[in-house]
Amino acid sequence: MALIHYENENYDELIKEGIVIVDFFATWCGPCKMLGPIIENLGNSMENVKFIKIDIDKNEDLARRYGVMSIPTIIFFKDGKEVEKHIGFMTENGIKEIISRL
Repeated sequence: MALIHYENENYDELIKEGIVIVDFFATWCGPCKMLGPIIENLGNSMENVKFIKIDIDKNEDLARRYGVMSIPTIIFFKDGKEVEKHIGFMTENGIKEIISRL
């Protein structure tokens, strides 16, 4: 579907429909840098899933809202509801496996 680099859009509107994967990251985080290309690839290749990257340093309010204490944190939403949360690096296959269960 799309990869969105979050920049103060209406967040609740972005996650309200379908499967949405939110990657909370920081530019200085090593594991986040490793995860970045995986999220980019999936965002460009999976047509029925929306991927959103949120920089925690620019969006502290959203990080607090979801209790993000460690990064990367990946939160999986279905129709606006959080269904799974993963802290730390994930492989492409690991992300796809979770998506397949949603």
